[in-house]
Amino acid sequence: MTEYLKVTVRERVEAADGVVALTLTPADGGPLPEWTPGAHIDLQLTENLTRQYSLCGDPADREAWRIGVLREVEGRGGSAHVHDELAVGSTVAVSVPRNNFEFASADRYLFVAGGIGITPLLPMIAAAEAAGAEWTLLYGGRTRASMAFTGELAHYGENVRFHPQDEHGLLDLAEYLGQVRQGTLIYACGPEPMLKAVESACDHWPPTALHVERFAPVELAAPVRGDSFDVVLARSGKTVTVDPGYSILEALEFAGVNVLSSCREGTCGTCETDVLDGEPDHRDSLLTAAERESNETMFICVSRCRGARLTLDL
Repeated sequence: MTEYLKVTVRERVEAADGVVALTLTPADGGPLPEWTPGAHIDLQLTENLTRQYSLCGDPADREAWRIGVLREVEGRGGSAHVHDELAVGSTVAVSVPRNNFEFASADRYLFVAGGIGITPLLPMIAAAEAAGAEWTLLYGGRTRASMAFTGELAHYGENVRFHPQDEHGLLDLAEYLGQVRQGTLIYACGPEPMLKAVESACDHWPPTALHVERFAPVELAAPVRGDSFDVVLARSGKTVTVDPGYSILEALEFAGVNVLSSCREGTCGTCETDVLDGEPDHRDSLLTAAERESNETMFICVSRCRGARLTLDL
């Protein structure tokens, strides 16, 4: 089970049409855990409702965290609960921060945000500015009114390009990402169609230049292996069979083996597990191509096995 701490909603602001920004402070008054740009937390909204949100405040502030939450009209209830139930003074359980979208040092950055995808990029932009690095942000949204934190970003002047779709059409990614420059990293977050377009526009960049974070899992093809396979737990020597239609995580739970997990869709990173032997069928939305090729770790909530057996560090 994931470890949680209690926080209180200190401030609630309508950051844009359909977006609420919550400032969270520790319920016990102590300092909050440290975090770095790109990190997210789990909010345990009810016993059966947990959602992940990016931290978008100042990592140096150990007294408060900030998150931005878009009301997803077609969502599964998490964002609606935040919008409808969490008011100033509300207490909620949150996990310690985790970071699957690490911000690396570089001479220059190209940031691309779509809608609520601006949230993990805000502390990255502040860090790039503080480090004296060159950077620009291309920020798109359906309308200007739907784009959160624009006032905050306006202070950066010409470094930020606001691009509401109803005013300018789709983002011109070919122009923005057309020129490959040494020492440049690209960070992108937003809806899946935008991220696919970014990946396509970065085909000519070095594979290590682009970093993306997805809020929803990529569409999955059928597993490489349709049959059952065995998972050997190296620490205990126990072997668990994973049948078709069940994840490794589910099979382990059925066998009485508890592993930390949260999203169960390959986006949060909680269940990352070291692979000691065997070839995973990577089906997550987190690992880079190089990380998948290395087969050092896998996310057992969605990923499977290409062969008949996997040995995991469990």
